[in-house]
Amino acid sequence: MLGKTAAHIFWMFRYLERCENTARIINASHFISLTQKQNITNQWDSILNVGGNKSFFLSKYGEVKKSTVINFTLRDKTNPSSVLSLIGNARQNARVVRNNLTKEVFETINETYHILSNIFKRPINEKNLLNTLSIIRTKCQLARGTLHGTMLRDDTYILARMGTFIERADNTSRILDIKYYVLLPSVGFVGSNVDNAQWENILRSVSAYRSYNWLNEYEFNPRGICKYLILDERLPRSLIFCNLSIYENLVAISKYYDKNFNSLIRSEKFYEEMLNLTIEKVFEEGLHEFLVRYLKNLFILSTIIETDFRFYK
Repeated sequence: MLGKTAAHIFWMFRYLERCENTARIINASHFISLTQKQNITNQWDSILNVGGNKSFFLSKYGEVKKSTVINFTLRDKTNPSSVLSLIGNARQNARVVRNNLTKEVFETINETYHILSNIFKRPINEKNLLNTLSIIRTKCQLARGTLHGTMLRDDTYILARMGTFIERADNTSRILDIKYYVLLPSVGFVGSNVDNAQWENILRSVSAYRSYNWLNEYEFNPRGICKYLILDERLPRSLIFCNLSIYENLVAISKYYDKNFNSLIRSEKFYEEMLNLTIEKVFEEGLHEFLVRYLKNLFILSTIIETDFRFYK
């Protein structure tokens, strides 16, 4: 496979995963804004921080407001991290590597682009927000489902999965870091209605609210939630689950090409480090410090993957 083809496949599914993740965090913040009257600005401020585009937003709009943040994050063409920009990038990548995709995968991504482009011609308001977010999530899940259901388990499939899990790990770690930072002033008041709502928001942002409650019977606490999102291998959006999936896909593509890639060696060490980790060690290091180090390691791994598969050659 040509390096540029590998890059298009890898980033196509990173963009799709990012679209879905964006819809999830907006949905969670919207839910909290309807049920809580305190500290609401932080909900929308944190969305900008997760996307890393707060400075750009403030330079363009000045004040952080719910409606402005939603439309900036979903449909602003000048925002490279908006869902409209992301799905446009995913579709462009799909067009370039169309011959590497099944008809079902390409048509799903192409249809998603046209549906969302039409929806985003008009501002998103309270009445159509939830339906719009549902469409984004459903269509992105459909694209992932058609990949699973129709693609050969070849290098195209493997690269798509690697892109998905690297983006997912990045998203979970950023949400946990930023939301936890927002909660720091109230850590001494764990158990209050506002505090519990904020922790619920973290879980909802990564679709882990119901599964966490299945296992913990609504006992919200920082240590338990962090342990679940970082170290529980049963949760498909936990950091350790993503690390395992990245490693397994690198093993698969190494066997496919009969080559021991540098990224496989790096990924194995990264996953082993996670296996030997405990939540006590995380808090001893400092949650923020751990997550910053995790994101750095994830970035290094992603860069090595780009080099191994000659993305830009």
